[in-house]
Amino acid sequence: MDAWKERWKYPAILLLGIGVSNLGSWVYFIALNLIILDMTNSPLALSILYIMSPLAGLITNIWAGSLVDRVNKRSLMIVLDFVRAGVICVLPLMQSVWMIFGAVLIIQMASRLFGLGSFVYITKLIPKTLRPRFNSLNSLLGSGAFLLGPAIAGLLFMFGTPLAAIYINGAALFFSGMITFLMPNLEDGKLQKESEAAKFSIHAIKSDFQLVSRYYRKHLLVMAVCLTFAGLMVVMASAVDSLEAAFSTMVLGLNEGEYGFLVSIAGAGILIGALCNASIVKRVSLAALISIGSIGNVIGYIIYAFSHSITVAGIGFFVLAFFVSFANTGFATFYQNTIPVENMGRIGGINGFIESVLTIIMTVLFGAMAQYFSIRGVIVGGVLFMLVLAFVLSALIVKTSRTMVQKEHSKLSL
Repeated sequence: MDAWKERWKYPAILLLGIGVSNLGSWVYFIALNLIILDMTNSPLALSILYIMSPLAGLITNIWAGSLVDRVNKRSLMIVLDFVRAGVICVLPLMQSVWMIFGAVLIIQMASRLFGLGSFVYITKLIPKTLRPRFNSLNSLLGSGAFLLGPAIAGLLFMFGTPLAAIYINGAALFFSGMITFLMPNLEDGKLQKESEAAKFSIHAIKSDFQLVSRYYRKHLLVMAVCLTFAGLMVVMASAVDSLEAAFSTMVLGLNEGEYGFLVSIAGAGILIGALCNASIVKRVSLAALISIGSIGNVIGYIIYAFSHSITVAGIGFFVLAFFVSFANTGFATFYQNTIPVENMGRIGGINGFIESVLTIIMTVLFGAMAQYFSIRGVIVGGVLFMLVLAFVLSALIVKTSRTMVQKEHSKLSL
């Protein structure tokens, strides 16, 4: 029992900080939607708000990895939590919607940088044997925040104002930063010397691109898995999801309440899927998690795309949401076990940059095609392409896993 407590002491503290931060982020985002709508009464302004996240990825990811691999990850996480908390707390004082958009862009950029740095820190902190369980619990916390965040926001709006929700998220991020102070410092002196020798600069970013390029040329299968997973679960999913509201209301003929019910079903699917994933993650291979998760997710999209009633659409929403946790947990663990931790920030940053570019392109493309073709036709075409990607990903991850096992056997036999 003492050994178990010792192994899970720091992971539990980290999960607490992540959970509080995730919960606060949902409360903040819903409140910000209402504040922007109240200030502008414009759906276009809300669309601009939703573009901020991929735009932040486009701006940040190209250099974020170079910074993350050269600084102390724990210190970076603390600073970014406090920066985000400070900017969020001054949001209510801003009178101009464009000032708010600028502040949101800064928050999103800091969040992207925090996500990259925290992922590397988690990889260093969590032993390989504990990673599947940690990642599944992390996914479960994210699912709980997805459900509880809007509910808490709703209660706050009943008894207070959206501004109170904004301040609560600032407090949550401040708490997350304080929690991180309790975490161990995992950097060594060597990193600090390398950091001084290789200053963060344009030249450093250029050399990091070359480093990532060399790594992927040597590990083509790993590159194929990473890019295919991103193409399926982020790029194509975002493009299809961008037409979700239009499809539900204009094609299926649902009203706002019925569409909200579909979103609630998806939330239940995410939570139940995360619970199931956490219970089986230690008994299932990473290849199986990724394959089952990605194919199951796409099957849900297909059911939704071909639906003609709220019942069938609800089944599709539940299925696609149920399998998300399996795919994300499997891929996160695969990535942690495969990518060298000393280069993880740079590789993740460039992957994220490519992902952001493709997400923006595909989302705009799907929106444009929906103007000239039927919305259902565009979505059906998108989900069928997703099905192809899911099978390609499954084949790639199985082949990669076999190659890694063979390499391990070769090392043991030497």
